[in-house]
Amino acid sequence: MATVLITGGTGLIGSALTKELLNKGYDVIILTRSPEKYSNTSGLSYARWDIEEQMIDGTAVTKADCIINLAGAGIADKRWSLKRKKEIIESRTKSSALLVKALNENVNNVKVIVSASAIGWYGAETDQSKSFIETDPTAEDFLGTTSRAWETSIDPVRSFGKRLVKLRTGIVLSNEGGAIKEFKKPLRFGVAAILGNGKQVISWIHIEDIVRLYIYAMENDKLNGVYNAVAPFPVTNRNLVLQLAKCVRGKFFVPVYIPSFILKIVLGEMSIEVLKSTSVSCKKIKKEGYTFIYPSFQAVCKTIV
Repeated sequence: MATVLITGGTGLIGSALTKELLNKGYDVIILTRSPEKYSNTSGLSYARWDIEEQMIDGTAVTKADCIINLAGAGIADKRWSLKRKKEIIESRTKSSALLVKALNENVNNVKVIVSASAIGWYGAETDQSKSFIETDPTAEDFLGTTSRAWETSIDPVRSFGKRLVKLRTGIVLSNEGGAIKEFKKPLRFGVAAILGNGKQVISWIHIEDIVRLYIYAMENDKLNGVYNAVAPFPVTNRNLVLQLAKCVRGKFFVPVYIPSFILKIVLGEMSIEVLKSTSVSCKKIKKEGYTFIYPSFQAVCKTIV
């Protein structure tokens, strides 16, 4: 089987992806600043890289047949100060630049790079009758300009004759972290916290589907370019929260609307992201033959309780 080199391999998606790749018989190398913290096991090893110093273990690149690029500081981990915004952008663009440099400087057999991006590319919808598609222009807000810089930074690998796939990922639903963990917190006290008016549309994807999509993109030579990695049926914040509450608490919960002005005080500029609607289409990836395990939130709900 092929060897897959992963950046961001210890994060939410990376951890689940590594497990599935090993189950399928692939060898996996995870790039990390501190490989000494981890133990190599059968099929799984760790190699050093440092995006600030633009240093990477060339041997790992030489061994790789495929690269999956997931590196990037968490969008919602901290309040968006100017310093944090810089970290978010540079963690993505510098990691891509380092991969480009490594592929240029090391003899390698890498055939495909599958690189993460985000539906933040599109911004807030202005026409509720249409869903965003891959050819739509980028938004001029923070996440839009970040996504544009992110995608542009990995583009030079094409000049080396590599196949490049970019997956614009929606909100990832998983029991291991991310949005669902935050939605569940108030449910421990019987509170279903609906953000703003709750009408904002969320384009999401289950962790199993995003993992399968990365592997699908890697294994299928016909895939090239940008694809939206979202489930077929977006859901409003209100419906998501209430359905989750019913799964977790049965009838024993109280819906509580959190006013927009409170979210703006608590989250600052990041509140824009939890209050905006972004309905994104997955028709392009479905036309390429991908079938979602979890197409609707109803299908997801029991798996994340």
